[in-house]
Amino acid sequence: MTDTRETALVVGASRTLGLGIAAEYLRRDWDVIGTVRGSRRTGLHDLAETSGGRLTVESLEMTEPEQISALRDRLAGRTLDLLFVSAAITRGDLPIGEVPTDMFTEVMVTNALSPMRVVETLRSLVAPDGTIGVMSSDQGSITHNTRGGQDLYRASKSALNQLMRCYAARNAEDPRALLLMDPGWVRTELGGPYAELSVEESVPGVVETMENHRGKPGLHFVDHQGQVVPW
Repeated sequence: MTDTRETALVVGASRTLGLGIAAEYLRRDWDVIGTVRGSRRTGLHDLAETSGGRLTVESLEMTEPEQISALRDRLAGRTLDLLFVSAAITRGDLPIGEVPTDMFTEVMVTNALSPMRVVETLRSLVAPDGTIGVMSSDQGSITHNTRGGQDLYRASKSALNQLMRCYAARNAEDPRALLLMDPGWVRTELGGPYAELSVEESVPGVVETMENHRGKPGLHFVDHQGQVVPW
């Protein structure tokens, strides 16, 4: 009997939102490939042990381009219905004038350049009716930035949004749905302990929104409730 389950690749699935998204797709009876940095054991490994073989853990440091290429080679022959990049970092809330150059470079490379390298390198694995998404943030919205703060993180997400817009413009005939996902204000290391949503409250909406946009070509900047986020 042929396995007709759909397949999601979640880059940055070791914890919090990435891990929650991997778990949600398993609950929806998908096959899932999740990536982690390095070789240490994570929550994704624990999830894989209970997945009945439907979750595969891959190692990927996405800031290393050769590792992205190696992952593509390992996955050659597989078709992805979803490619989603969840990984991101923050380095504290400093006014931009106080941000050291090496910190600026690290955050921009991790949050903006590396996700786009993943998209560009792995796009050939995604089915024509599939979805390519990256985790953005309301903090990447210039329109919504009325209070300031988190200068570097905001800038990295705005840069990611712009780079995805460039990608969409260069690939205007691509039938895949392209998504910038805002998960809401979530209680993670990035969101802090006073955020409005738990991971468990955010993730089902994120996944449902991505599924609702499947088959809708072009770039969409949307939140976990399916609402459009202004640029």
